[in-house]
Amino acid sequence: MTALKGKSAVVTGGSRGIGRAVVERLARDGARVVFSYASNAAAAEDVERTVGLAGGEARGVAADFTEQGAAERLMETAMTLLGGLDILVNNAALAFTPTPFAQLTDEQFDQVMGTNARSPFHTMRYAARHMGDGGRIINISTLNTVRPSPGIAAYAASKGALEQLTAVAAMELGARGITVNTVSPGATDTELLRGTNPAAALERLPARTPLRRLGEPADVADVVAFLAGPDGRWLTAQNVRATGGLA
Repeated sequence: MTALKGKSAVVTGGSRGIGRAVVERLARDGARVVFSYASNAAAAEDVERTVGLAGGEARGVAADFTEQGAAERLMETAMTLLGGLDILVNNAALAFTPTPFAQLTDEQFDQVMGTNARSPFHTMRYAARHMGDGGRIINISTLNTVRPSPGIAAYAASKGALEQLTAVAAMELGARGITVNTVSPGATDTELLRGTNPAAALERLPARTPLRRLGEPADVADVVAFLAGPDGRWLTAQNVRATGGLA
């Protein structure tokens, strides 16, 4: 596929799970991709190798979004490597094992908000300044902003903030033909899902979706690719709930 041939894309958190699937799909569609990873260089190298073997181009850049200034440095590096910016996908996220309000520390709250809300704000601000007309910004949120559960106060709050950043940016950047959308996955089979939910809960989830299964990272990546491509030109300020019907 060549829907994104000649386009330059940045994907945050692109070495695992949904982010990796997004990198692979955008590269398969013809985009040149720079993706960030927090610390697992081996996983990033595997993504580069897999994309390269499939005839695509992807480059991993280390960026720990719990560190001040990491998002801006990533975007500057990506601009140098790519020579432009057409697509930005904010996927990197941090979540702790569900923790009640009473036990949630200031440090945990700040780390989650910093990775999931402040860093996307910085990448989006960079895009607002440097992205060409007709660009695409896609932010990955979660069904938990409309379906909250105990113990996820920081995570849900950070993703709620991201959704509001999306809505405002869509209004501000629309005159330049830049679309800004949210994709909110439901229960998707990733390390994050399995690391923050007990096995018994995961076993019950498929029965709660009309399609009777957990989502796969590629299911979400295909939605992102649609929004990033030419067929997504008339969608902006939307929150696409890629949940398999889980409500």
